[in-house]
Amino acid sequence: MTVLAQIADRVLNRPLLITPDKAQVILSVLSGRIGISSPEASRFEGDPYRRDANGQPIGVNPYRVAGGVAIVTITGSLVNRGAWIGASSGLTSYEGIQHQLKAAASDPAVHSVILDLASPGGEATGAMETAGFVRELAKSKRTIALVNGMACSAAYAIASGASEIVTTETGVSGSIGVVLLHADFSRQLAEEGVTPTLIFAGAHKVDGNPFEPLPESVRSDLQAEVDAFYGAFTAAVGKGRGSRLTAKRAAATEARTFIGPAAVAAGIADRLSTFETVLVELQRAASTQSGKANPRRRNMENETGAGASAADQGPSRSEREAAIASARADGVKAGRAEGIADVATVLGAEGIAGNAARMSAAVEFLAEGLSAEKATAFATKHVADTASAGQAHNRSGGPGAHLNARASVPDSLAAAGIGAGHQQKSTAALSEAVARTNKRR
Repeated sequence: MTVLAQIADRVLNRPLLITPDKAQVILSVLSGRIGISSPEASRFEGDPYRRDANGQPIGVNPYRVAGGVAIVTITGSLVNRGAWIGASSGLTSYEGIQHQLKAAASDPAVHSVILDLASPGGEATGAMETAGFVRELAKSKRTIALVNGMACSAAYAIASGASEIVTTETGVSGSIGVVLLHADFSRQLAEEGVTPTLIFAGAHKVDGNPFEPLPESVRSDLQAEVDAFYGAFTAAVGKGRGSRLTAKRAAATEARTFIGPAAVAAGIADRLSTFETVLVELQRAASTQSGKANPRRRNMENETGAGASAADQGPSRSEREAAIASARADGVKAGRAEGIADVATVLGAEGIAGNAARMSAAVEFLAEGLSAEKATAFATKHVADTASAGQAHNRSGGPGAHLNARASVPDSLAAAGIGAGHQQKSTAALSEAVARTNKRR
């Protein structure tokens, strides 16, 4: 009787986001005619344990995880408070659901979430707040609400916050409405000879009590309370579904329920699928994204080609060699162009242009690895001006002496082989200068 009293306290004279038939079941339970089943989360998918690198359990998750997908199962009637995770005595608490959602949001091992729904709904209080938790989770991790049997009333409010709502072919969803149940036991008690007496303070303290017929004024107050929850419900749906199902369109459904394809047509759900298919889709999507984020990731098997797909192995050896050869050719071409530019700069420099000795020496300096600027400076400083040298020699009567390369190059440079025989070496030096400049760059 204690359990029934607690259930009665939660459902009688309180707004419920629940299907009418479920409300009738609850009333029947309270009348002592049937019991309540205890649905549990599926134990066929996922692992409830956190594991170390060796696969040993190191902790327990508040949900099951399969390939990085957290599975949050929401079954049975929903209540606001309850210090448990999952279903207990046919009830699932918003408090437990919120804890699971927060844990999944911060869990680095979880990349996406499935809300596995099989619930007719439950208490209005706490439902919108839980829907808000789902919306927040969906901002950071893909969250799919799966109508895996039923997602009605409060359960649909929760589902509406997901990135996507997927329904099975026979899944029932919708029932966007609010119901408040009042039971009048006055005639039954009278037949049993029981006369209850309520002693209270405050005119509205015992409004809606089950021991007398419901006065019209109290009915109006309770209707206002229902309307307030209804407005919050449709607004929550609009926030979660956006243009797919606005608050106005949600209200226009008039709390109808929809099965499978009809739910998709009405905007209640986005598509048809199954739990297994959605799970595989999320796992594959995460694997694809991981591959895009690390396109050149390799392991030893990839490098040898064993057990790896062509996409994982990257370019073939012949493709890599062709790319390297192409890059080398481009580099040589660019270097040659820069080398020629250096030679042109030196030969056209002031003090060099038109002076055969200096031009030849400058080209040789380039071939020795000097920069264009230094080659120009060295040739200008250390190689005599042939015109001046010729004039001086003519005055001394030595015909053609200015053509002697040794007379135009300092001994220090000549000893190093720079500048000697410039007339014979100018063409070869030019080619070597270009080649060495290319190599240096």
